[in-house]
Amino acid sequence: MSIPEPGQMAPDFTATTASGEVFRLSTLRGRKVVLFFYPKADTPTCTAEACSFRDGYADIQARGAVVVGISPDTVAAQAAFREKHSLPYILIADADHQVSDLYGVWGTHRVQREDGAEVTYTGVLRTTFIINEQGAVQHVFPNVRVHAHTDEVISALEH
Repeated sequence: MSIPEPGQMAPDFTATTASGEVFRLSTLRGRKVVLFFYPKADTPTCTAEACSFRDGYADIQARGAVVVGISPDTVAAQAAFREKHSLPYILIADADHQVSDLYGVWGTHRVQREDGAEVTYTGVLRTTFIINEQGAVQHVFPNVRVHAHTDEVISALEH
């Protein structure tokens, strides 16, 4: 599946949260959603990204948005990650990568790491979507660089 583009409806999905509850994206209609995909809970770069969203959470909420993080981890791993770092938003366990497939962010990717090295891996491509109140993709941030990303998201929510 390809990455949804701005103007397209965001694919709806049902998945399990870190707290073991069933989550359906469409239940958030009427609110903006910051949907971010990250490769693995509790790794250095993913922790930096998740904590940055935690630290900017009040600013994101002030702009009428909800944050949802998704990785191909288990419910238990997501729960431990959420607890360890006091993450106030929804985390989704996507161990079978069905949601990542739906959003076109799962596969073999060639990316440049923070240190400048280029690597190839199979998994989630760090990507953030802003979904508007009607359920359409408003903005896509592919190949996210964690540094200053939350600020980029907050700025995009203002438009």
